[in-house]
Amino acid sequence: MHDELLSRFPGAIGDWARFDGPAGTQMVDCAIDAVREWSASGNGANGGGHFAAADATDDLVRRARLGVQRLFGAPTDTIVFGPNMTTLTFSFTRAIARDLDAGDRIVGTMLDHDANVTPWSMAAADTGADHVLAPFDPQTGRFDLTAFESLLDDRTRWVAVTGASNLIGTAPDLAAITALAHDAGARVFVDAVALAPHQPIDITALGCDVLVTSAYKWYGPHAAAMWVEPELLESLRPYKVRPAADHGPKRFETGTPNFEGLAGVLATADFLSDIGIEAIAAHESAVFAPLLEGLQSMPNVTVYGPQGLEHRIPTVSFTVAGQHPDETARSLAHHRIATWSGHSYAVEVARRLGVDATGGVVRAGVSRYVTTEDVQRLLGVVAELAGA
Repeated sequence: MHDELLSRFPGAIGDWARFDGPAGTQMVDCAIDAVREWSASGNGANGGGHFAAADATDDLVRRARLGVQRLFGAPTDTIVFGPNMTTLTFSFTRAIARDLDAGDRIVGTMLDHDANVTPWSMAAADTGADHVLAPFDPQTGRFDLTAFESLLDDRTRWVAVTGASNLIGTAPDLAAITALAHDAGARVFVDAVALAPHQPIDITALGCDVLVTSAYKWYGPHAAAMWVEPELLESLRPYKVRPAADHGPKRFETGTPNFEGLAGVLATADFLSDIGIEAIAAHESAVFAPLLEGLQSMPNVTVYGPQGLEHRIPTVSFTVAGQHPDETARSLAHHRIATWSGHSYAVEVARRLGVDATGGVVRAGVSRYVTTEDVQRLLGVVAELAGA
């Protein structure tokens, strides 16, 4: 069956099977065009001026905030832009730390990418706050909601949770986590980087206080966006230069934004809003199912994380018996199949699974441009490597 959307991703056209999407997807054509057109438009000035190019720049930023707001169902356009999720999270937790006291508690999870662990642990260390991590079941890959709830108390100020594990694909119940955190009087920070490309997100329905994503994980350029509840945004004291804005998202946007990148972010957000993340999710699930089932059926292959398709994203991690994950990834690359090996910055996940000292895992993710033929190629090579 012809898939007309495949041609929308120029970087994915060719003989490589691109399972490397969890670290960064190929850009959609309209985003590439938007970056190019903005760069050539003559509007590449800066904001806040009294001439046409400056007005156009201000309007671009405004429209980019609205585009991201629409994509993620945010109740307001309080979208902060930055270079990546890690930078935005460090900036945010640095501001949080100015209002933390010794004995306050921050609850994170062992499912998270380190960008949603270390910034919080450093803020806690600087202030004497307590930073604890809720576990997941290493056998099933599922988040332990009961154990999480037991860590909440009247000292808890923040809960930092992943929307989905970037290593094993687990998607915790964010609504339940948010409700429990709010009942305990805590605010909720969601790292939606791994979730956003694969499942619809409605911030209004979710009710979290902060949500951050990276556009280069959802077919856009290298940029990130963070939604912050407006009253919280105004109450925090970010580190910034004196002339910077004292109100609104610009309080957290240090220096001059990447305007051409924001043009690409806007184009990508509109593309995804128009075609629907639901449609992408359905396509990816159909492609991912035989990948997961095929790996699970092979002798000498260990698959980590959830064994079914429910409450997960289309990312799978595995190892081949007797092989270092780097060796497996190099063999796949020899056949022009792109995967990742190691812990992929999911340090606590690798430790919990017991693979931190053995080289981690091989990670393969399905993005919108990965095909069933790509899946069969990967399975064929892995079967050969595993002696299946």
